[in-house]
Amino acid sequence: MENYSNLKIKNWSVEDRPREKLENHGVHSLSDAEILAIIIGSGTKNMTALEVSRNILHQAANNLGELGRLDLHELIKFRGIGKAKAISILAALELGRRRNISTPAKRIKITSSKDASDLFQPVLGDLKHEEFWVLLLNRSNKMLEKIKISQGGISGTVIDTRIILKQALDRFSSSIILCHNHPSGNKSPSKADMDITNRIRQAAKIMDISLLDHIIIANKTYFSFADEGMM
Repeated sequence: MENYSNLKIKNWSVEDRPREKLENHGVHSLSDAEILAIIIGSGTKNMTALEVSRNILHQAANNLGELGRLDLHELIKFRGIGKAKAISILAALELGRRRNISTPAKRIKITSSKDASDLFQPVLGDLKHEEFWVLLLNRSNKMLEKIKISQGGISGTVIDTRIILKQALDRFSSSIILCHNHPSGNKSPSKADMDITNRIRQAAKIMDISLLDHIIIANKTYFSFADEGMM
């Protein structure tokens, strides 16, 4: 790495700027000092935010636990750290503490077509246009996430199988449930609905992902491919 002493971060090579490094390589690629530099935002006339951060961590024995013991008055003693920056550091540390002690959010378990339709009814039931969604599940059939894949007009929407499978693979989903709405209020599947269900089921199988159902929301009612033996 080049010597960037006395240079502003915006003048560094892109790959060495903490924010760009996070965006391009993920938060796990950052050092403690780089994360702290993002939090404080700026340095001084003669020190970059990263140099200020390194100095703070050095004084805290390069230990985040020791850093967490510092209070507002101790933090503002560091060169380049005013009250606002010290408060930002304290808030970030407190958020980390609360994350460590928080109880993981309880995941919703999908045991039937009604469970799935209950999730999507508030989202799709009253729309005047068609939307296509996918529900991602783990091995215990608990919801990981529900994601809108596409949006169309009154009579249809374009569905890309690759996008659906990428979403499932990125989130390590073991199974998926498809869902879209019929603004017309007719819950019966069209030939296009059956074709896309078949295509996605076959493609997902190659990726060892199970397509459990395809739900069609039509106003207050719904149609389930699984319930009708069409899976």
